[in-house]
Amino acid sequence: MKIRNTLRVGASSTAFAIAALTLPGAALAQEEQTQTPADAEEADAMENTIIVSGYRQALESAIGEKRNNTAIVEAFSAEDIGKLPDVSIAETLGRLPGLAVQRVDGRAQSLSIRGLGPDYSTSLLNGRQLVSSGDNRAVEYDQYPSELINSGVVYKTPYAGLIGQGLAGTVDLRTIRPLDQNETVLSVSGRLEFNEGGSLNPDIEGWGYRATATYVDQFADDTLGIALGAAYQSSPSQVERFNAWGYPNDAGFTVLGGMKPFARSVDLDRLGLFGTLEYEPSDQWNSTLDVFYADYRERIPQRGIEFPLNPGWGAGTTIIDNSGGDFPDSVTFAGVQPVVRNDYDRKDTETFAIGWNNSYETDDVILMVDVAYSRSDRRLQQIESYSGLSYAADPTAPSDTVTYNRNADGFPYQFSNQIDYSDTNLIQLTDPRGWGAGGIVQAGFINDTETEDDLWTVRAEAAFPSDRISFLDQVVFGLAYDDRSKSRDITQNFISLAGGPSVYAGQGAVTRAPIPSSALLEPTASLSFLGFGPQVAYDPFVLLEDGTYVLTDVQSSSLPFPGDWTVNEKVWTGYVRADLDGMMGSVPFTGNIGVQFVQTDQSSSGFNSPGGIGATLIPVTDGDEYLDVLPSATLNFEVAPGTMVRLGAARTLARPRMDQLNASSNASIANQPQQPLGSIFSGSGGNPLLRPYVADSVDLSVEHYFAGGQGYVSVASYYKWLDDFVNPGASVIRDFGYLVPSLSGAQLDAFEASGRQTLGIVSGPDNGADGHIFGIEASAALPFGIFSDALEGFGVQTSVSYTDSKLTINPTQGPSFETDVPGLSEFVVNSTAFYENGGFEARISHRYRTEFLAEFIGISASRSFRETYPESIFDAQIGYRFEGGSLDGLSFSLQALNLTNEPFISFQNGDKVQIIDYEEYGRTYLIGASYRF
Repeated sequence: MKIRNTLRVGASSTAFAIAALTLPGAALAQEEQTQTPADAEEADAMENTIIVSGYRQALESAIGEKRNNTAIVEAFSAEDIGKLPDVSIAETLGRLPGLAVQRVDGRAQSLSIRGLGPDYSTSLLNGRQLVSSGDNRAVEYDQYPSELINSGVVYKTPYAGLIGQGLAGTVDLRTIRPLDQNETVLSVSGRLEFNEGGSLNPDIEGWGYRATATYVDQFADDTLGIALGAAYQSSPSQVERFNAWGYPNDAGFTVLGGMKPFARSVDLDRLGLFGTLEYEPSDQWNSTLDVFYADYRERIPQRGIEFPLNPGWGAGTTIIDNSGGDFPDSVTFAGVQPVVRNDYDRKDTETFAIGWNNSYETDDVILMVDVAYSRSDRRLQQIESYSGLSYAADPTAPSDTVTYNRNADGFPYQFSNQIDYSDTNLIQLTDPRGWGAGGIVQAGFINDTETEDDLWTVRAEAAFPSDRISFLDQVVFGLAYDDRSKSRDITQNFISLAGGPSVYAGQGAVTRAPIPSSALLEPTASLSFLGFGPQVAYDPFVLLEDGTYVLTDVQSSSLPFPGDWTVNEKVWTGYVRADLDGMMGSVPFTGNIGVQFVQTDQSSSGFNSPGGIGATLIPVTDGDEYLDVLPSATLNFEVAPGTMVRLGAARTLARPRMDQLNASSNASIANQPQQPLGSIFSGSGGNPLLRPYVADSVDLSVEHYFAGGQGYVSVASYYKWLDDFVNPGASVIRDFGYLVPSLSGAQLDAFEASGRQTLGIVSGPDNGADGHIFGIEASAALPFGIFSDALEGFGVQTSVSYTDSKLTINPTQGPSFETDVPGLSEFVVNSTAFYENGGFEARISHRYRTEFLAEFIGISASRSFRETYPESIFDAQIGYRFEGGSLDGLSFSLQALNLTNEPFISFQNGDKVQIIDYEEYGRTYLIGASYRF
């Protein structure tokens, strides 16, 4: 929220330097007026101001946003139309103080604000809430082309008019306002992108490209403006991934129990479009229509070999050699029967958003009405395709001998083996481990998930300026209504081999078949990074299309409970806010005090199931209504010229994940009463009665801004009391009365013995956790030219954040215990050093975060969490911008990402030796050019 009047700072050179940068005609207009001494001082400040462009201009714009906002915020701005400082929005956000990102397939994607993961923040587009394509509410920033975002603000403290505020913070992404540009703009750009090692898989290219065009113009005496943008991206990434099953001690010493390494290639194809039509026929009325569309597709082949190794886990292997010790550095396994994997994911997402905003302003009242709709549709197909040496690990068939040696650096293990996994006479389609449930020959598995998210929002606001009270600027009343519906439908199928009378091994099923030549690709040395030779490569979708595979429909085969659900939320938000602008003695201050009243009506529909393949699903619906009161206040004092002290206090909330609100559950029926309720019923499921996470927070920030608006230093601290925090692994009580009519025999006898108890314990989420987060943030943006003319063009932007937290889980059964807050790193450091002069641009950026609890996607898109190693990532860019002559407006750039090839590493049990995931993404290079007409 911007203040309506700037702080009363007298002849503030900083304010006029910002005006000179943003309003090209300001200096001329000032000269034509009669000047006072204060005016002369301000004009002199403007005359001595150096007009900058590129990264420094973006930095100064962001600093101006940070300073002039009454909330405690961080901000970013594009260097030019269609040009953010980074290649993705997530990377730009991840460089701001107190923010960090988690990489997914090598790309910065999910965001943590002040130590709280993506589930606890909210994202807006032009002030409106965004839908999401996943099972949760967190926005996948890859969907939003950075070239179409002009600026953004991260609210660390809320205000009463901020609808959809998050527990940790709120990200507001903003597109271009055409009437703010005051000129015609036509900008085009293109970049070639490639990975240093090419592609890891034969069906994905190792290079891609990006192309962007933006047009902005004004008509009818600058009363009508239009902004149009289009961005297309075909972007590759490569992942070399080692994944361990675990580290058992069955043999009297610790071994690698099994592994699932993959070479993963990702091709991201994305079309993004935006349009803004802005009409301002008078100073009183503004009408703006925004439209945004993104078509986002990913194709992800991944090939590898899954090795069961530990004899104690039924791998059928024998340890024939080891180097000795409690955790031998070298172990050899004989009788290895692996699963050769050719998996493929297809993700298709469409996102559409439209919003119409109207505002009317007079001296007596400011009125605003905003209507918006957004929708996201995603289909995710995940196919696993198996081949191997024999069906069901036949002990009479050929097997492999595998030796691993632990590494001190790089991937944790290197391997040697004997089998040629590219030999199609040996490697054929089959169920290599006999994994098929109930005797089904399972040559693979497919998840086909469709997710839809719809959101209607209506908002009205009336502000009444006040001059009766010296420190009261205006009083604002507002009302907003959100209607959101999100649904998930998942179809799961076993993949079996065609040609038999049945898909069951005991009923004539085909258990083994050669790979058709039509599906074969060139063999790939996908696991060479671990020491293995080439393996067979094929396209599993060809096998689905040509009839080699047949599908067997299953229900709840690998999900803890039915995966189809719908969640509806109807939220009314009323608010009142007083905006402040006055003097406390000789100290000017601004701020706001307000409160939101949030009435929620939530419901969820799903299915109850007694579990098992082919189980009958019983529809179920449940929900809740509740009211939250969210007070907030921020006060800002300019205690000295350019020095601000900000105080904030607020209650904020974040709604639970959509999949946690799932009303579905599975049931288990025992043959005798079980404790603690003496019931025969138990199960697992979601919880449609979940309440939002709540945090009460206080904030203190001290900021000093240098003359000219070119730099600042800041120290901030905050404390959050967390309440109603969701514990995803809790136990809740559920009524299983719907199963009573189906009981018979021993189950019915046990039910009578329980006293006909229909209540049972369901493993699922509840609001049974609380805790706190404390943090300190120090940040600075320092163009060195403010210290010496000899250093003009050099500068640095840096921040250091420290966060301490404690989350206490209070289960309904058993003692309380403490755990980490997901996504929280104790230290986060973000730095960029830059140089710009005479059109030449260079910068190097560094992101560092200590270990944190990261989210991973497991079987059937389920979630799991593991601790990670610290990360230290370097990116660099050089470029040249022509600033005159016939080539004025043309610029070139070369970017290098992940310069040190920093791995992503997770581990278990607090033991960094027990590495579960080790991923390397390689370096990525981009060569680009842009031209602004």
